[in-house]
Amino acid sequence: MNKKAENIIVGISVGDLNGIGSEVILKTFEDARMLEMCTPVIFANAKILSFVKKSFTSTVQFHGIDKLDQALPGKVNVYNLWKEGVDINFGVNDEKIGEYAVKSFLAATKALKNEEIDVLVTAPINKYNIQSEGFKFPGHTDYLDQELEGNALMMMVQDNLRVGLLTDHVPLSEVTSHLTEELITRKIETVRKSLIQDFSIVKPKIAVLGLNPHAGDGGVIGKEDDLVLKPVIKKIFESGTMVFGPFPADGFFGSAQFEKYDAVVAAYHDQGLIPFKTLSFGKGVNYTAGLNRVRTSPDHGTAFDIAGKDMADFNSFKEAVYLAIDIYRSRNLYEEISQKPLKIKEKQL
Repeated sequence: MNKKAENIIVGISVGDLNGIGSEVILKTFEDARMLEMCTPVIFANAKILSFVKKSFTSTVQFHGIDKLDQALPGKVNVYNLWKEGVDINFGVNDEKIGEYAVKSFLAATKALKNEEIDVLVTAPINKYNIQSEGFKFPGHTDYLDQELEGNALMMMVQDNLRVGLLTDHVPLSEVTSHLTEELITRKIETVRKSLIQDFSIVKPKIAVLGLNPHAGDGGVIGKEDDLVLKPVIKKIFESGTMVFGPFPADGFFGSAQFEKYDAVVAAYHDQGLIPFKTLSFGKGVNYTAGLNRVRTSPDHGTAFDIAGKDMADFNSFKEAVYLAIDIYRSRNLYEEISQKPLKIKEKQL
């Protein structure tokens, strides 16, 4: 990679080519100002993307490369992972297309691990058609958790609204069994560290939502909040972390209490994502916190129903690029400050 470039190198996995991923990527880099802050490298095939581009009102020009060190700043670089043609059928769930989505993601992840790219932004995949003997993961996050250092946590971000999840892609019937003291403690600590390192918040305040309606209502509607969440939250608070709860989820968002905290931790997927997506107005970002590398993605899926129709809103993907850049810079600043802390001179008597 051209290390003389001052721009951050943003690796992009192309996602499901039959979905809206290629469209939101193209629309994001239609704005030439994006190339002033980053050097994009799309892991796909330049000929395929040029073909896909014909379906949209896009003037983006690609710079095809066969080696990552050929990427140039000021260009929309496409790393040619394959040479063969690919049959694109927008809106169709196709296992063959799923194979290309996985190929793109695995190559981008390898480049991220090897520091050939600085951050990774993943376009949406279809969780069904990516499954194979060689890839048996529910999605991006689970694979990254295995391949990278740290403990992954799904965090949804839109400006100052940040929602982390204790459990993510877990069936509702299994959520309770997952909520152990070890998991809750680890996830909240991951949120705390991320707020400090990734968002430059010195003393973060964290709210935890209750599992049951009304946070159990004193044990009347389930005992998990009183027997599991409250004791763990109390223990973590006493160790020095500013964590509070459990709060009833409906009233917490309905009364805008979330605005008083730097992050909200939800017990399960829909408890966190429904209010988040309602409040983020199509500009939300899925950030994988807790790892030694930066990965973000838009907060939507493949949207097969509108794929190829030039209707996709690209704002979430664009925000994902922005956030990846911001977090990368924040981490570098944090590491620099940690290595060279300010020395406090003692007063002379």
